Amino acid sequence: MSEDIKCRMISKGKNSGELLVTKDPISFLGGVDPNTGIVIDKKHELYNQCITDKILVIPSGKGSTVGSYVIYQMAKNKTAPKAIICQHAEPIIAIGAIISKIPMVDNPEVDIINYVKTNDKITVDADNSIISLN
Repeated sequence: MSEDIKCRMISKGKNSGELLVTKDPISFLGGVDPNTGIVIDKKHELYNQCITDKILVIPSGKGSTVGSYVIYQMAKNKTAPKAIICQHAEPIIAIGAIISKIPMVDNPEVDIINYVKTNDKITVDADNSIISLN
C-alpha cells in the first residue's frame, strides 16, 4: 500500500530510493566530502555515512553559501543524493539542488523526520509536490 504526503516543490524532478534520515541540519561545506558523498562532520548524526544515491531527509541546511557549489560538485562527481526532503528549506540547499537538477521538496504535511526512517523506500515527485511512501 502506498501513501502520498503533500509538500512544496523546490527543485523539479522525480526519483525513488532508500531514505537516509537525520534530525541534524547539514552543512555541505566541510560537512560532506564531495568526492565520496560521505558525511565527514564528526559532530553530525550521519558521520561516516554515505549520502550518495539516497533520498536525504533533513530538517534544513546550514553553513556557508559555498555549500550550494559543493552540492553541484557532488552532482558532477555522481556522489549526490537522489533527492532531498527538507522540513524547512533554506537558500543554500535549495540553490544547490536547483543548479544540480536534484529533485527537492520541503514543508511536508507531516513531521517527516519522525514519520519515516532510514532505509524506507520512497518516491519524491517534486513536479507534483508529492512524497510517496512505497
